[in-house]
Amino acid sequence: MGRMRSLALFAVLTWAVSAAAHLPAQALDYAPTLRLHASAPLRLFGIHVYDAELWVSGERYVPQQAHALSLRYRRAIDAARLVDTSIDEMRRFGAADETRLARWRQELARALPSVQADERIVGLHLPGRGAVFWHQGRLTAEIHDAELAHRFFAIWLDERTRKPALRARLLGEVAR
Repeated sequence: MGRMRSLALFAVLTWAVSAAAHLPAQALDYAPTLRLHASAPLRLFGIHVYDAELWVSGERYVPQQAHALSLRYRRAIDAARLVDTSIDEMRRFGAADETRLARWRQELARALPSVQADERIVGLHLPGRGAVFWHQGRLTAEIHDAELAHRFFAIWLDERTRKPALRARLLGEVAR
């Protein structure tokens, strides 16, 4: 019985270490209770673009609590495209002040570098404060603009997202 218990403990610890490896260690400095909630792939026209993970602070996603999105890209994407797509989505959600959008574009350009296949960008949303971003575990930007952070994470988590099936899977609303 002792040997079985040891093997079970080893399996749990191995899983915990590998799961935590998907978030930079520094993310836990900002939000120590983050845990993996759900994951889902994004495919566009049959092309696997990225695998998304939603990390939450409690038992489920609560928009007012710290949460993180980890995106492991399956193909190379240029930084300008990542930023342009993000700004276009924020505009679609009602951000109309072009001066503000230009400032947000500059902030996102610091946060979102070009990615190669199998590289990961992690964004940590700190509601009411802003967001922190990492690429391959290296800090790329701390953004101290709560509205920008809110609108950025809404791209995936708002009810009006372009990818409702991805959102539903991340929120645990459908069978994984």
